[in-house]
Amino acid sequence: QEQLAESGGGSVQAGGSLRLSCKTSGFIYSNHCIGWFRQAPGKEREGVASLYIGGTATVYDDSVKGRFFISRDRGKDTVYLQMNSLKPEDTGMYYCAATGLVYDSIRYCDPSLRGNYEYWGQGTQVTVSS
Repeated sequence: QEQLAESGGGSVQAGGSLRLSCKTSGFIYSNHCIGWFRQAPGKEREGVASLYIGGTATVYDDSVKGRFFISRDRGKDTVYLQMNSLKPEDTGMYYCAATGLVYDSIRYCDPSLRGNYEYWGQGTQVTVSS
């Protein structure tokens, strides 16, 4: 059973930083995508960042480029989202998600393509105050 579990959310002041973690388990294939998504109250869920486990490429939404960074650990079982220079508009529930097997490239991982993601965590809340 493929599972994902987010942690690391909390409340910070504008300009602060947080690091979110996504622990994965039960994935029997090597090449897949891990993405981070967020949803603010009253808004649709949006893609934030993603990476291709079978490579090193990453994709970021324009709203977080230069501030957020996605990475994975040496064991490739945990994916991180380092969030710097946080703004109040970054507030929301952050979700980790995974695709199934991917054969080609980072293109399939694009976090704007929410339909490609099959497995979802339960979310971790991030609140940024001004």
